[in-house]
Amino acid sequence: MLPIAGGSVLRLHVRPGASRPGLAGLHGDALAIRVGARPIGGAANREVLDLLARALGVPGSSLEIVAGGGGRDKRVRVRGLGPEIIRSRLAPLVRFDRTETHD
Repeated sequence: MLPIAGGSVLRLHVRPGASRPGLAGLHGDALAIRVGARPIGGAANREVLDLLARALGVPGSSLEIVAGGGGRDKRVRVRGLGPEIIRSRLAPLVRFDRTETHD
């Protein structure tokens, strides 16, 4: 997570077409997210933002994909939350002390 003016940028590694959508731990220095949608017509990106908004307890309008919209590795701007708040909200859902590398 990188602090920016007015919020943070969160690095994500997305796994589309998952049978069990949800947060999947860490993939290197990125948060791994599994989504059920395939990357067709932006469906996977919409599911990523919806899942992340629910996990962080923010409205979807607070999130924006700022890089990687067409790939698995993305950067998402989170308006209004600093890195420590994001970490504390995700901690019950994700173990930050281990790295998951399975694709």
